[in-house]
Amino acid sequence: MNFIKSIWAIVSKDVRSELRTRYAMNALLMFVVISVATILFALREEEASSEILSGMFWVVIFFTAMSGLSRIFVSEEERGTTMTLQLVASPSVVYFGKLIFNCGLTLVLSTAVTLLYVTVFPSFHINSWAIFTMTIFLGSLGFAAAATIIAAIIAKANTKGTLYPVLSFPILIPLLMTVMKSTARALDGELLSAALGEFQILVSYVMIMIAGSYLLFDYVWKE
Repeated sequence: MNFIKSIWAIVSKDVRSELRTRYAMNALLMFVVISVATILFALREEEASSEILSGMFWVVIFFTAMSGLSRIFVSEEERGTTMTLQLVASPSVVYFGKLIFNCGLTLVLSTAVTLLYVTVFPSFHINSWAIFTMTIFLGSLGFAAAATIIAAIIAKANTKGTLYPVLSFPILIPLLMTVMKSTARALDGELLSAALGEFQILVSYVMIMIAGSYLLFDYVWKE
C-alpha cells in the first residue's frame, strides 16, 4: 500500500509541476498544430491513402513526443531535485511514477492529434474504432515506456536535445512500424481479428520495455 502511495506522490508532484509551468503541454500542443498545418499545406487537395495518413499520424506523434517526454528527468536535474528524490524514494517508485506520468501525457497527446486529424483531414476516417482505440492505447504505452528509460539515461548528458531522438529512434522503429500498420487497418475498416498480430507485437513490446527498464533503472538512476 505504501508502495502505491509513494508512486502516486511522484505522479502528483509531476502533475502539479506541469500545471504550474505547462512547459511540456504547451510545447507538445504547439508542435502538434505546426506539424499538422504543415502536412495540410503539403497535401492541399490531394487525397492520401490510408497507409500514408497513418504514417504521417504517427510521425507527428513521434516527433512531438520527442520534444516533451525527455523533460521528465531533465527537469529534475535543472531544479536540483534529483538528489532529494534519490533520498526519499526508491528507484522502483521513481520509475513507475515517471512512467505513469509519461503514459498520461502521451495519451493526451495522441488524443489531441486524433481530434485534429479528424477535423482537418476528411480522408482520415476511422472505420474501425476498436482497432484504432487499442492501437492508440498500446502505442502510447510503448512510447511512454521507451521514453521514460531513455530520458533517465540522457538526463545528465551535455547534449540532451540531440541525444534523445538519436537513442529513441532505433528503439521505437518496431513500435512505429506496428502502430502504422494497425492504424491503416482501422482506417480501412478491417475486422478486429485482422489486427491481432499487431496487438500481440505491441503487448510484447510494452512488456519487454517495462520489464527491461525496471531491471536497469536502479543502475541508471544511481549513476
